[in-house]
Amino acid sequence: MTITLDFARSLYDDSDPIHDFDHVLRVLALARRIAQAESADLAVVETAVLLHDIHRLDEDQGAHTGEHADHALLAAEGARRILAQAEPPADPDFIEAVAHAIAAHRFRNAIEPATIEAKVVFDADKLDAIGAIGVARAYAYGGLHGQKLWGSVPADYRGEGPDHTPHHEYVYKLSRIPERLYTTTGRAIARQRDATMRAFFAQLAREIDGGA
Repeated sequence: MTITLDFARSLYDDSDPIHDFDHVLRVLALARRIAQAESADLAVVETAVLLHDIHRLDEDQGAHTGEHADHALLAAEGARRILAQAEPPADPDFIEAVAHAIAAHRFRNAIEPATIEAKVVFDADKLDAIGAIGVARAYAYGGLHGQKLWGSVPADYRGEGPDHTPHHEYVYKLSRIPERLYTTTGRAIARQRDATMRAFFAQLAREIDGGA
């Protein structure tokens, strides 16, 4: 690995329980599993995962001030600087492979993962948003933003609004993650995790209505 866990940890602010370094470690474990199954370059994958969210806080702060900041693009540039300044400096092709995997890891910037390493990083990051850990993260986010525990989701729901709850997040976004993944291994893991979330919210709906 080009950089150490301790160095990577120093780049993160753990005030965000959704995107803290524990998130990075979970994504790292998933990425190693997928990379080995898909014959990806493990060094590129590991390095990209360790640096993929180093500018997440900048994006979150920008959202509060009205300034646009894409944490994936910022992290890709940060990774280029870090790896170029390493002793010895990383190979330029390695740096660009890592930077691309980081830049392509989010849904919203329309950068398609063009390498197997980028696809592995994308899938591993998205898998951490679903399953039992996905439920926990959705409710951690909901608690931070004053969301209710439950709400019915209308058929024409568009993903945001004052009544948004973790259930809305699952129906509108999280349930769609499995179909967006790139690797065979990632999609297999996603099916298992989605079943866990689906069962949880079905049980929660029964209990909301007074069921067992």
